[in-house]
Amino acid sequence: MGIGAQEETDRKMKLVPELPRMIGRTKLLRYYGNLSFVVADTRTPDQRRRIMQSVKTENTGPEWKVRRLLHRLRYRYRLHPRKLPGRPDIVFPCRKAAIFVHGCFWHWHGCRKGKLPKSRLEYWGPKLKANRRRDISKTVELRALGWRTLTIWQCEIQNAKKLTSKLTKFIEGSRSVRIS
Repeated sequence: MGIGAQEETDRKMKLVPELPRMIGRTKLLRYYGNLSFVVADTRTPDQRRRIMQSVKTENTGPEWKVRRLLHRLRYRYRLHPRKLPGRPDIVFPCRKAAIFVHGCFWHWHGCRKGKLPKSRLEYWGPKLKANRRRDISKTVELRALGWRTLTIWQCEIQNAKKLTSKLTKFIEGSRSVRIS
C-alpha cells in the first residue's frame, strides 16, 4: 500500500470511528464517490445461521392463519399433496382448487416485505428470482392439469374481510382468481 493509499484509509477511519470494530461482521461494502461505508449485519454469523435454519417451508404462520379461516368457513381441505406440482399448501381435491400461501420475502412479492435485502445481493438476487420462476412454472403445470390456483401473499392476510371474500369467491367460483 502506497503512502497516498494509507492516508486515504486513515481519513476513512476517522470518518467512521467504529469501522475497525464493525469489520468482523461486514456483509457489504458500498461506495459513495470516493468514500466507502460498511453496512454491517446486526447479527453474528451464528445468530444468523440459527435464524435461517428456523425458517420453515410448511405449516408457517401465514399458512396457519389461512387454514384457521377456511376451517371457520366450514371448508375441509388437504395439505401439501406430494403428487401435485409445487406441493400447494392447501388443496380442495373435489373442486380441483389449490392455494399457495407465500411469504412476501421468500417469493419476492412487490410489497414492503418483499424487498431485496441490502446485503449479499449476489446471493439473494438469483435465489429469489429462481423462487419466483419456480412458482410461475408450478402454477402453469397445475393449470395444465386442470387445477385452479390462488396465491395468497403474507401481506394480504392482515385484512380478514378481504381474505374471506377472496377465498370464498375462489373456492366457490369456476375460474382462476389472480391476486397481485
